[in-house]
Amino acid sequence: MYRSHTCGELNSSAIGNQITLSGWVQKIRNKGFMIWVDLRDRYGITQLIFDEERSSEELMQKAATLGREFVIQVKGEVIERESKNPNIPTGEIEVLVNELSILNTSLTPPFTIENKTDGGEDLRMKYRYLDIRRNPVKDKLVFRHKVGMQVRNYLSNEGFIEVETPYLIKSTPEGARDFVVPSRMNEGQFYALPQSPQTFKQLLMVGGMDKYFQIVKCFRDEDLRADRQPEFTQIDCEMAFVEQEDILSIFEGLTKHLLKEVNGVEVDKFPRMTYEDAMKKYGNDKPDIRFGMEFGELNEVTKHKDFKIFNEAELVVGIAVPGGASYSRKEIDKLVDWVKRPQVGALGMVYAKYNEDGSFKSSVDKFYDEEDLAQWAEKTNAKLGDLICVLSGDTNKVRAQLSTLRMEMAERLGLRKADDFAPLWVIDFPLLEWDEETERYHAMHHPFTSPKIEDIPLLESDPGKVRANAYDLVLNGNEIGGGSIRIHDKETQSKMFTHLGFTKEEAKEQFGFLMNAFEYGAPPHGGIAFGFDRLTAILGGQETIRDFIAFPKNNAGRDVMIDAPSKLDEEQLKELSLKLNIE
Repeated sequence: MYRSHTCGELNSSAIGNQITLSGWVQKIRNKGFMIWVDLRDRYGITQLIFDEERSSEELMQKAATLGREFVIQVKGEVIERESKNPNIPTGEIEVLVNELSILNTSLTPPFTIENKTDGGEDLRMKYRYLDIRRNPVKDKLVFRHKVGMQVRNYLSNEGFIEVETPYLIKSTPEGARDFVVPSRMNEGQFYALPQSPQTFKQLLMVGGMDKYFQIVKCFRDEDLRADRQPEFTQIDCEMAFVEQEDILSIFEGLTKHLLKEVNGVEVDKFPRMTYEDAMKKYGNDKPDIRFGMEFGELNEVTKHKDFKIFNEAELVVGIAVPGGASYSRKEIDKLVDWVKRPQVGALGMVYAKYNEDGSFKSSVDKFYDEEDLAQWAEKTNAKLGDLICVLSGDTNKVRAQLSTLRMEMAERLGLRKADDFAPLWVIDFPLLEWDEETERYHAMHHPFTSPKIEDIPLLESDPGKVRANAYDLVLNGNEIGGGSIRIHDKETQSKMFTHLGFTKEEAKEQFGFLMNAFEYGAPPHGGIAFGFDRLTAILGGQETIRDFIAFPKNNAGRDVMIDAPSKLDEEQLKELSLKLNIE
């Protein structure tokens, strides 16, 4: 038996007991006549003590050879600690060691394995197995497990069945780029790794499974960000004989359950907002509604003067920054420079201070008087002491720019509190979006999303105005889940493929298996998928997913620990009938 207890469970009630512990050496303090060792495992730290009065000379000599991260086993007696540590659960006791076994030695770690480390991110990713020993990383992986268990408990209790779907599937042209896998037994042919189990979960509905879920790995070969990885995990769900309201109800329930069981937070309100309103009020389709600063459209109160920039703009829009009227000219100039950065892309910013005494001072006083600026304040819901920030230009661009500014100001003002949760359903997305590069429509979600029944006639006359029977669940400004009611009849699905530019032959080649299934009594069905990594990070009070993944990739999509991706040798390439043409 390597251990009778863990390093996190002993307390004063165990004093006098003989115990066995195993773990890693965290710290050593050697006074010569007395040696203290902090022993660590996943559960905590226990202090060990060796002293020349109570320990043999041989044991003292052996203890003196210990180094950081040595793996050891000790046997000894639990005694009361003279200098108690109230910051840890084991702080009232220590173990007087009478037997020490060194199970493995260790090189000196490349960074300090403590809560606050001296290791940079790249170094810690290279030695991820060491980083996992640190509480901030270990605790996040334990937290992820807890979230996963609660997901499974809730969905199982609601009658969902977990079903595994294939990882080696057929590549499709829609969506992001696929990762492809060459088939040795089928020369010149390739599997793709799934971006989503979408078609399989629909086939499960045709198969009568009724309620399906899966916590599943998915893969997308796309550019990475802090909240994206080439492989990621989804909570993938589908239900038969449902309408949109049924799905929203079930997954509001899941979100409430997670917030209560994981965070101890009760949330009752799940407001709904159309895509159109989200873009108009917040400039993006995943607004953070924990704070105000809603957009105020100013076209009608700015285009009556000789200010050319506003007169030529498609949209003039502003937000009121709380307390911003106290900003100095220098601070506002820095804000202007911030919005002009390439990452934001604005050409400039007009501002107006709504002073505490009710007066106004703006950067365009030459063109607009106090009566005009009072209308700006009304449109942006500005209060005394606020700063009105105004951007102008093409509608889509300027909304995105102002949305970025809104989030930045909220961050600076401390309005995005990690322990404050505000869910929101965004509904009525456009079914299709026009791509200027390819000069054709693309599915905004995916080709299997059902249009609103009342909008189906518009597919022929005005496809850009067709609304999807789709919905996203947003939490604190992050999309945590998205789904739709699916098309379940062959005729409508064929029409959809046509509008997406597929010929009948292409549609049959890519999705013939699904179309055939629809001819055998496909039920009405719909579903949703949650980004499990992102959901876990937000519940854990962060927005970066990397630390909630055991072995993440870096921003270039590389695993620097195992050095992947890597080259194949000539023999492997030959066996796969592949030849690299790299000059």
